[in-house]
Amino acid sequence: MLDGNFGILDKKITSYREDMIALVSKMIEIKAISPISGGMGESERASMLEETLKQWDFKPERYDYSDETGSRRSNIVVKMGAKERTFWVVAHIDTVSEGDLSLWKSDPFKAKIEGDSVYGRGTQDNGQGVISGMFALKALKETEAELRFNMGLALVADEELGSRYGIQKLIEEGIFGKEDLVLVPDWGSAKGGKIEIAEKGMLWLKISVLGKQTHASTPEKGVNAYMQSIRFLNKVDKVLHERYDASNTIFDPPISTFEMTKHEKNIDSINIIPSLEVSYLDCRVLPEYDISLVIKDIREIAAMAEFNDVSIKIEEFNREDATPQTKEGSEIVQILKYALKELRDIDPEVVGIGGGTCAAFFRKKGIQTAVWSTGESVAHEPNEYVELPNIENDSKVFAYIVLAKDAPL
Repeated sequence: MLDGNFGILDKKITSYREDMIALVSKMIEIKAISPISGGMGESERASMLEETLKQWDFKPERYDYSDETGSRRSNIVVKMGAKERTFWVVAHIDTVSEGDLSLWKSDPFKAKIEGDSVYGRGTQDNGQGVISGMFALKALKETEAELRFNMGLALVADEELGSRYGIQKLIEEGIFGKEDLVLVPDWGSAKGGKIEIAEKGMLWLKISVLGKQTHASTPEKGVNAYMQSIRFLNKVDKVLHERYDASNTIFDPPISTFEMTKHEKNIDSINIIPSLEVSYLDCRVLPEYDISLVIKDIREIAAMAEFNDVSIKIEEFNREDATPQTKEGSEIVQILKYALKELRDIDPEVVGIGGGTCAAFFRKKGIQTAVWSTGESVAHEPNEYVELPNIENDSKVFAYIVLAKDAPL
């Protein structure tokens, strides 16, 4: 139950409001886009957050890895306490690009503050989790609270493109204990009334269609890769939706999704029939299905006689097979439910999502993990924003979890 110690901590977190605004503003002004997407990575942002933690008298550890472009990908880990088990908040510090700049009402990489909202790319995804986790740590330290668990914070790289240089590497380092509890604040609901315990399998495919270039006025001399790519992708879309049509109501949406997304530039001239088309397919597959079968079906379509006049290459850009879901009766879910009931008087429901988060890699290792935060998702959208009360209130939940002596285990 709530006690005087938490009351002091509650007031402490509330008092950080202006500092929270300053830090999230400073963070988003440092671009942290993957080098594969044309950015510089998150190293500079990691340095700023690392220095902030040092100024607060923490001793963060830094884990740098070199990616395929030779760029440095940076992770920051800090832990407080000397207990046997640790409650971890895991938030990512990389972001996606701004997308279509014309859709933004303000500079996506300069904070715009309107009332309780801060606008900018990465403010919610995953700035909210980063700032909430950092200030929960700060409050616990400054109040010298007695901890039930250690409080750990991992600020990780490369989440937006598969976590190869982020949480996957940190798990390999042996940082996280088998009996630890992990909370990933990278998805949420309007009032914080949903806890994510399951994720669909994720598959990103790069599909290259090779034809023969010629002048647009003499199409019979070439093979139009653009046209054949459209025909192929339409065929794939139809077959996959027909074959993988199961429904699982724990997820929203309850079905597997197969979406054509990125399309690479082909040619500069209107009067040239292109010889190469490169497209990407984003698949979010229910755990009921084996992702390998999805790939097999797509390759079989590529081998059909109707596509014999082109060469179709299918590559796995990123793949994350569905992992066993976190049990509803697990400690992490029960203690989070307890905290939300005590602090907000809500009884949250458990759900599954199609988005991929760091949680999948913990679940694969058998470490209890839940995904939770407050706020309707505006991730990857133009005019992304975070609401300051959500940062404050999520921070209080994180802190309460490591204090709640009466919570069920």
